[in-house]
Amino acid sequence: MTVSVFIGTSVDGFIARSNGDFDFLPPGGGELHGYDEFMASVDALVIGRKTFETILTLAEWPYGDKRVVVLSSQPVDLSASRGGIAEQMAGPPSVIVSKLAASGAHHLYVDGGITIQRFLRAGLVQRLIVTGVPVLIGDGIPLFGTLLSDIRLHHVATQHYKSGLVKI
Repeated sequence: MTVSVFIGTSVDGFIARSNGDFDFLPPGGGELHGYDEFMASVDALVIGRKTFETILTLAEWPYGDKRVVVLSSQPVDLSASRGGIAEQMAGPPSVIVSKLAASGAHHLYVDGGITIQRFLRAGLVQRLIVTGVPVLIGDGIPLFGTLLSDIRLHHVATQHYKSGLVKI
């Protein structure tokens, strides 16, 4: 099982404003930077309840027919996914990964600040793709939180784009 993160951040490390808004990201994701190819390789997405609620404010369901697992220990109204394939799970990241692997998933996309942080702390993320947006927003939801120990990373590649996006 491969667990990946593909996310955009402000230069100061925020994935959204404090209210969950991500209006500082380029409209429509900006220029092509590999997201579509990445999504084509994904079997399922794992997101937190707050990310799910934010996604519901978008004009359309962004995940097509991909399986979306919403993590929450509280009931979630999944019918609001407007035709998307959504289900709810709860538990530690290792249990979520085991359940999804047992159901045939091979590549998970983990998204949302707290969810990403939990999977990183559990040592379950193999691919971390971060695209820096050339803007400072000063405050918001950080991509990375406190860690119990260092997480060593192996740099694979860096790409820069005309708009100023930098994908690592």
